[in-house]
Order: sequence, then structure tokens, then C-alpha cells
Amino acid sequence: MSKATLTLRALGRVAPIALAVAIMAPAAQAGDQDSFWFAAGDRSLTEGQLWVNSAGECWQSAYPDGPNNLPPCAAKVVVAEEVTVRLNFEFDKYEVPTYVVNKEEIARIDDYIRDIQSTPETERVTVVGHTDAVGSDAYNMALGQRRADAVRSYIITQGYPAQHVAPAESRGKRELLADYPPDSVQQRRVVMHKTDVL
Repeated sequence: MSKATLTLRALGRVAPIALAVAIMAPAAQAGDQDSFWFAAGDRSLTEGQLWVNSAGECWQSAYPDGPNNLPPCAAKVVVAEEVTVRLNFEFDKYEVPTYVVNKEEIARIDDYIRDIQSTPETERVTVVGHTDAVGSDAYNMALGQRRADAVRSYIITQGYPAQHVAPAESRGKRELLADYPPDSVQQRRVVMHKTDVL
């Protein structure tokens, strides 16, 4: 067999190996780059920085000469599967926040919206309006709807996407709370639930 033929055969065996090494080298280098840690946060303050990797995982520096007094990573926000917020309204009123009796519940809505916006999941929210027992069924269904619409609008104006808030619903006076008198302020409420993940 000629020397040229032997050389070609040898190249035929070595070429696939060389090609595989050439293809894998950039991937290996990228993998090394992904494992590097870097400082994130307020760069003007050593104590205001976190060491994070490319996946966003956060750790203290493992090096003896690196910063060892960094703040801990922020805890992951966990949104409850179901949250009930009860806004109680003045008699025959529905505007938010003007006629809400328990204004601290508005702060709970704001906190809830902030929590669900900070999670990667897309949460669907439902809003249901209720009334006390005073007045006709038809009137109270309409009033409950106005209350639910007002709260839904408030949620959207606070920055939660409209497509993630279900159409407002009314129960009127059909689901009175058994623990309170039928004409009490506790009956005049809007209830908000996180129902599922889209």
C-alpha cells in the first residue's frame, strides 16, 4: 500500500476526533464562563453587593480574600394559593378607596399585587362583589357588580395586567355571612381570590 494511501486512511480516522474536539471546545469554555461569580447590586458599597452566578444564584464569596460581609440574598416571594381580601363599603356605596370602611385592606391588595408581580408565574385573580340584605335582589346584584368592577379597576390601575384579572362578578345579597347581621357593614364586601396559574 502506498504511503499516500496510508496517510489518507490515518487522516480519515483522526479527522472525526479532531472535529469533535473542535466543536466541544467552545461549549467547554462557555461552561467555564457560566460558573464564574460576579458582584451584583450597589457597586459603590462593598457590603451592598451580592455574588451571583449567571443563573442568578446568590452566594457569599468563597475566597479568603473576597468579601465575606455581603448581605444575604432576598428570600423568594411565595404567593399563597388563595388570598381573600375583604373590602367593606359604606351603605349603598362602591367607589375605591373613597367609600371603603376598612382601608387597611387596600394596603393588603397593594401588597398582594406587588407579590404576584414579583413571581415568574402568571396568576389569575377573581373579584366578587357582595351586599347586605337591604333592598331588592335586582338592586343588590347591580350594586355588588359595581363594587366588584371598582375593585377590579383598582387592581388594574395598580399595574396588574387586565388580562390576568377575571371579569368581575356579583353575588348581591345571595351569600350573606352567617356570623353577622344581614344589614351589617361586614356583608357589604368585595372578595378577591387568586384562583389559578395561567
